[in-house]
Amino acid sequence: MRRLSILGSTGSIGQQTLEVCRKAPADFTVEGLTCGSDIATLYDQIKEFSPVAVAVSDPIKGAELAKRLKDEGIKTEVYTGPDSSSVIAQLSECDTVVGAIVGFAGLEPVYHAILSGKTIALANKETLVSGGDFIMPLAREKGVDILPVDSEHSAIWQCLRNGDAKNLDRILITASGGPFRGMKREDLENVTAEKALNHPTWKMGGKITIDSATMMNKGLEIIEAHHLFGVSVDQIDVVVHPQSVVHSMVRLKDGSVLGQMGRPSMILPIIVALYYPERGPAFTEPFDPFAAGINNLTFEKCDTEVFRLVGLAYEVGRQGGLLPAVMNAANETAVMAFLDGRIGFLDIERTVYEVCSGFVQSAGQTVDIDSVREADRIARENAEEILRKFIS
Repeated sequence: MRRLSILGSTGSIGQQTLEVCRKAPADFTVEGLTCGSDIATLYDQIKEFSPVAVAVSDPIKGAELAKRLKDEGIKTEVYTGPDSSSVIAQLSECDTVVGAIVGFAGLEPVYHAILSGKTIALANKETLVSGGDFIMPLAREKGVDILPVDSEHSAIWQCLRNGDAKNLDRILITASGGPFRGMKREDLENVTAEKALNHPTWKMGGKITIDSATMMNKGLEIIEAHHLFGVSVDQIDVVVHPQSVVHSMVRLKDGSVLGQMGRPSMILPIIVALYYPERGPAFTEPFDPFAAGINNLTFEKCDTEVFRLVGLAYEVGRQGGLLPAVMNAANETAVMAFLDGRIGFLDIERTVYEVCSGFVQSAGQTVDIDSVREADRIARENAEEILRKFIS
């Protein structure tokens, strides 16, 4: 039995992880849960799973939840504030931490979970994009497994478990292409948030869905794969595959290609991570190669002239250091501004480019939790300054 702390339990990945726990109560206990401010959903999760402790980043909402639990005689302890998720990540009662907090906010609790020797089921790209240079060495030092939950990286990981990683030639990360696949650059100038949030195959949170529309999610995944699998970013290709059936592929040195296939669902990569090193039960509909929409698969090159953030991510990945954290911070800030209706769609890209081009990286700069935290802060301030130019 695995004892879980689920960071970001009210989000899409968190709720699907709890669905797996619900289907297999003999295999998992839920010891800790966290959320930003959605205490209504968190309360229902507490009632069902009886965790030892929970965390709420919003102190006011956290205090409200704590009072409600106390009034009802529920013993679950409530931690509040921006550092409270790190407390849940280190609970002595848990052995596995599911990192499902969206964005840079997910880095610090995962860092503390590794320090505490927890197994990490990682669904948060930004942890390795911003902190891969110290997160991966720390995990090796502590003997901690980082098990990818992101569907593409889970697929790569599964393929490499069936082949010798030393024979790896290239990683082929698939992409649906998002809602604007095939559009020209000028078509993107007047894209609305409503259109950008209408993803053709995946149901995800707002920030991740916008990243899919700009293709920044593939940029982040390139850098994440670089850290997870120990390859250069130039050994990673983006393959646009609109059907989202092949979740990613690897090419070996003899020319063989291994791929992992399945319906578009996050349940399977969650199961793969949580049951590792065994294969888990079948909680999803069996794959049918003759089903409509599955027996006609296509693959295309990524148009980096239209979706320029992919090309930027390659360059940022080559430079490394603190620049990936800077790129990520600028992107998060710009995406939130777009979702708030403050800027246009292509202003996201313009902001990220300008913040990255203005960043001066010191030679021999140490990359650790403190330097990454500071780079993130400065990049967000710079992004906000640049955003003012785009706000009418």
